[in-house]
Amino acid sequence: SASPDELGATFRAFYRVLARLLRFPGATVAAVNGHAFGAGAILATAADYRVQRADRGYFCLPEIDLGVPLSPEFEAVLRAKLPPAALLDALLTGRRYGGPDAQAAGFVHATAAEDKLLDTAVDLVRGLVAKSSRATAALRSGLYRDVLAVLDPGND
Repeated sequence: SASPDELGATFRAFYRVLARLLRFPGATVAAVNGHAFGAGAILATAADYRVQRADRGYFCLPEIDLGVPLSPEFEAVLRAKLPPAALLDALLTGRRYGGPDAQAAGFVHATAAEDKLLDTAVDLVRGLVAKSSRATAALRSGLYRDVLAVLDPGND
């Protein structure tokens, strides 16, 4: 029921959230404890590392089944973070990837049982906590320069 202006404002705010994740001066990890569809999958993808439950939930980019294209902003994040061949397959098929299949495709870095999800996610970044935040921020600025220019133009 949102107006086009309201919907546009919501998406612009979400693009800024993605940009903030990509600029964050420390390691980020998404612990996906259920379904990650569409924008939820893209939000998880913006993290440095992703852990999905092995037994429940899907990673899915359903735009093909919804009949809508990806925005340039969403496309930029996905291109920067996911393997090209697997991304093409996910986009053209709208396939739902359970945890093990999402890991095999390179969409997530690990899978875990529900009771181990947070521990597994934390373990992925534990050794990165002491890394220089200034160096991390500088590395991110270079690595994601093109994506950030699309997500948050004029704020680099």
